[in-house]
Amino acid sequence: MNIVCLDLEGVLVPEIWIAFAEESGIPELKRTTRDEPDYDKLMNWRLGILKEHGLGLKEIQDTIAKIDPIPGAKEFLDELRSLTQTIIISDTFTQFAAPLMEKLGMPTIFCNELEVAENGEITGFRMRCENSKYTTVRALQSIGFDTIASGDSHNDLGMIKASKAGFLFKSTDQIKADNPEIPAYETYDELLDAIKKAL
Repeated sequence: MNIVCLDLEGVLVPEIWIAFAEESGIPELKRTTRDEPDYDKLMNWRLGILKEHGLGLKEIQDTIAKIDPIPGAKEFLDELRSLTQTIIISDTFTQFAAPLMEKLGMPTIFCNELEVAENGEITGFRMRCENSKYTTVRALQSIGFDTIASGDSHNDLGMIKASKAGFLFKSTDQIKADNPEIPAYETYDELLDAIKKAL
């Protein structure tokens, strides 16, 4: 039994933090997991910048409301879901992902939770589990699934390498160079073909 595990940001939708960096005029917030492998470090740094600028959940959600899936992403996901079980495993947060899931046809997503004060300030975050993408793939394997995984960032490498087949998608030149053994694709048609062969 196969299950496909996909990253969200950079694979199906644009990077939320990059969109918010552009909207808010704070270029430092463009830093993502493509640049910083340590997610806790990255998130704590982001929360510090938000606090410094007096920005909270509402401002980020206003930006997310304007984000559409990457062209072709919903069609890719629809076709993939007609072939096999598919879940999105993301280090984003339910408060960010919900409106994007509606635009993608409500696929299953496993992600994390923000801690938000009554005034809307984001005070912290709760990860679903440590090293969540890798841990989730191993858990799925432990209950009888063969996993096929794809993502674009440092935090996707664990689940990609632990799966029976794994692919980089729209990744950086550096990540591709550092992981030459992982097939890398740039279009949904290429990725869909590779997944079909692995099923």
